[in-house]
Amino acid sequence: MRPATRTPAHQTDLLAELVCSNSFKSVETTNAHGLLKAELRLLGSLLLRCADEAKVPGGAALAVDRLLFARRATELVSSHPNVRVVREEALDLPAPGIVASGPLTSDALAQAIARRLGAGALAFYDAIAPIVAADSLDRSRLFAASRYGKGGGDDYLNAPLSDSEYGAFIVALTSADQYQAHDFDGVPYFEGCLPVEEMAARGRDTLRFGPMKPVGLVDPATGRRPYAVVQLRREDRAGQMWNLVGFQTRLRSGEQQRVFRMIPGLAGAEFLRVGSIHRNSYLNTPACLSPHLALRDAPTTLFAGQLTGIEGYTESLGTGLLAGLNLARLLRGLEPLLPPPQTMLGALLAYLREADAAAFQPMNANFGLLAPLVDAPRDRAKRKALLVERSLAAMREFAGKIHED
Repeated sequence: MRPATRTPAHQTDLLAELVCSNSFKSVETTNAHGLLKAELRLLGSLLLRCADEAKVPGGAALAVDRLLFARRATELVSSHPNVRVVREEALDLPAPGIVASGPLTSDALAQAIARRLGAGALAFYDAIAPIVAADSLDRSRLFAASRYGKGGGDDYLNAPLSDSEYGAFIVALTSADQYQAHDFDGVPYFEGCLPVEEMAARGRDTLRFGPMKPVGLVDPATGRRPYAVVQLRREDRAGQMWNLVGFQTRLRSGEQQRVFRMIPGLAGAEFLRVGSIHRNSYLNTPACLSPHLALRDAPTTLFAGQLTGIEGYTESLGTGLLAGLNLARLLRGLEPLLPPPQTMLGALLAYLREADAAAFQPMNANFGLLAPLVDAPRDRAKRKALLVERSLAAMREFAGKIHED
């Protein structure tokens, strides 16, 4: 729709303009984002080739010159003999077609989506708590229990803090460096979903009567109720990922890791996802889309990118590539195909299908999404190497099927 209809963030009329970071993150396959890139190269990703051509020095990351990247993507699309670029605002959903309008979806298109899927299908505010890897937690400092023994009785992992530990944590939290939002990201906080550092700034005991309240819990190490407690909630069925309950935050990612590692049991925590609070239009995908990310009553109207509830450039272009492949299949009378869940792309799609619709939040690529290995080695590096080997083998087979068809 640009340049006739502008967004609060984009500066040019080029396609694929990057408005935040210029990094597609790691290229190393031992990193989840690097593994995802390797998978997408097997599928023939055109945008990753654009990124390679616009690459600038970035260490282990694929960083690009934003302008060169956008110009190259625009050139490839505009010069294609089967593509006609129409620059006007979409006011309704295409049939057939793909909606990939991102987190800055225009009001008119958002209203069209809401009319079709229901007002509750689209969120405009993203409050995310950090997720840590289970195998990076010191279980000797944690105890499993639910408040008042509800549910299974031990549904949560609990990190108890003493008075002095709590006081030191509050000081570190309130003095940590916060992310300064873009102008277009200045969403007023909901009182029911405040950043944890905002709550802490309201008074020393605010968190003790909020997300760190110890009521209904007894620390088996002392036989008493802790002074304060941080609860971790299981994020996946296999128990590989744990969410810091109520810890949505605007702290910079490095500060999050520094401060939250002060929590007992989290000194060596691996952060699979850092917390955030920002403006973000996204669908409640598990509640309203089919497994191949289409309208349930119109399988050739597909969605892709951050609008589907995934986070990140590489994740976005991966869902876009898959949407294009599947729409081509559907228009030729073939069934859509989904990558195996052993792949990083397939695991992301599985998350979008299977996440709890009542508490759905966007997700980025991380190894916690992958199904655990059978008889996995204890060594984390060896375990990760085997996961990478399994993922790439499964993607080679899937890509072969796609290309054969």
